[in-house]
Amino acid sequence: MSGKKKFIRDSVYGDINLSEFEVKVMDMPQFQRLRRIKQLGLISLIYPGATHTRFEHCLGTMNLGSKLAEELELDQDDVELIRISALLHDIGHGPFSHVSEGVLSFPHEELTRYVVTQTSMRDLLEEKFNVNEIADIINGKGHLGPIVSGELDVDRMDYLLRDSHNTGVSYGIIDYERIISNLKLEDGLILDIKGVQAAEGALVSRYFMYPSVYQHHTTRIVNSMFRRALQKTFDEKIIDEHEIYRYDDSDITSMFRNSENEYVRDIMFRLDNRIIPKRVKTIRLDNFKYPEKMYKIKAEELRKAEAEIAEDYDLDKDYVFINIAEYPRFDEMKTQVNVDGKLYPLTEISNIIGALSKARFNIPDISVYVPEDEKYKFDKLKLENYLELPEIDREKFHGIHYDQIKLF
Repeated sequence: MSGKKKFIRDSVYGDINLSEFEVKVMDMPQFQRLRRIKQLGLISLIYPGATHTRFEHCLGTMNLGSKLAEELELDQDDVELIRISALLHDIGHGPFSHVSEGVLSFPHEELTRYVVTQTSMRDLLEEKFNVNEIADIINGKGHLGPIVSGELDVDRMDYLLRDSHNTGVSYGIIDYERIISNLKLEDGLILDIKGVQAAEGALVSRYFMYPSVYQHHTTRIVNSMFRRALQKTFDEKIIDEHEIYRYDDSDITSMFRNSENEYVRDIMFRLDNRIIPKRVKTIRLDNFKYPEKMYKIKAEELRKAEAEIAEDYDLDKDYVFINIAEYPRFDEMKTQVNVDGKLYPLTEISNIIGALSKARFNIPDISVYVPEDEKYKFDKLKLENYLELPEIDREKFHGIHYDQIKLF
């Protein structure tokens, strides 16, 4: 990197060096806003230490992107392009990160492209870079795209390390240096066979972070509460979803607390005071013969079922929540591995990854949540009376539990 360097102390990696130009970019209001966006949204209600921000994550992603670019022996211009793209990769995130994104009709990457190419950030970036190249890399496009947004990218590596560090959940500790030193850039990032064990560790880490942190049952209900309130704010035209990138966590929190909408105010009061609905019905997706079918249930069907449950049990429909855990994608399983000059998917090389691929539906579930003081009404709730659920696989269900019993 050219120019005078500055160092910033990071809680995960120690000192991260910055060029003068990168400091200028970070000093822009669009980037400073990320200091006020929690990386894990509302998860601090479950893990009090999870108050780290998108600002920190972007710095960490830049740090790993730089290490990987140098390991790949890219020229200096490409190293700097990767650094700035990684630094800006989440600049379009809305308040509370992925929590608000769950209400948007488009992914946050579209807002990131807009901020990079259409706001005052563009004027600064164009002093050194082509903003469209930056936007493409952030979206995983082109030769360099997989470094920042791919199957085994630096974004995932950083958030696993950082989220683990701040939540105190040890599952996310990964050997990122071993992974980085065994990646090559060809038609995408290719992992050398010597890096498979480290990649296995990363996949296992994310597999366990999924139910422990990202899709913890309390995480899911507080996210659902916030999203329902935000949707009402969108519906009432108080906020334009296309301008959500302008707001930070405190903006939305204050707006909710002072909303003219009684429901929005009440939801914020409940979140402020951790008055959280409780589960009254849970069905694990591995109970079904074809668990993938659960993800074909439309949002309208869930809302209709919530309204019918509310009517039958004499509740306000806005306080009944049916939530299906997010689809366990684990894209890293698609990573290509170089074995003696031939490429194979990671799932074929590693028995562990193959097993994880089959086990991905062991943890997700569909759950019904209601206010705690209404929970007593729901001893005999049958969800199948309100939703068309896939067929139960009774043999598979008993087989899984028999295998688990043998472990003890």
